[in-house]
Amino acid sequence: MTYSLERITYVEDEPDIRTIAEIALTTVGGFNVDTCACGQDALDRAPGFGPDLVLLDVMMPEMDGPEVFRQLRKSPETAGTPVVFMTAKVQPAEVAEYLELGAIGVISKPFDPITLADELRDIWTAHRSAA
Repeated sequence: MTYSLERITYVEDEPDIRTIAEIALTTVGGFNVDTCACGQDALDRAPGFGPDLVLLDVMMPEMDGPEVFRQLRKSPETAGTPVVFMTAKVQPAEVAEYLELGAIGVISKPFDPITLADELRDIWTAHRSAA
């Protein structure tokens, strides 16, 4: 397992949000990002991309974020990859549910493109410190 956060698989079905976050993560954050338009894309591509972290939208058609998370855990290549959910549903009970599922953090929508990379780094650092 890598000890620095460099490669992110980002899963978001909304094209405008996906574009803004991708720019924020690559241009501002300096990350190598593989963007996926749906959960199945992530399941197909993440094992080969080898992300250090998966940033995963919760509400998507066909396969929602929690289901994508469960499927990622079934693949040997992604079973241990940390996941951060991104969602507008950030009531304490909902956040607790995502964390209980095994996510290392939750970022609320709408997000600030300028601080998104730093938020992910902070979550990553806290996760690494706790491990």
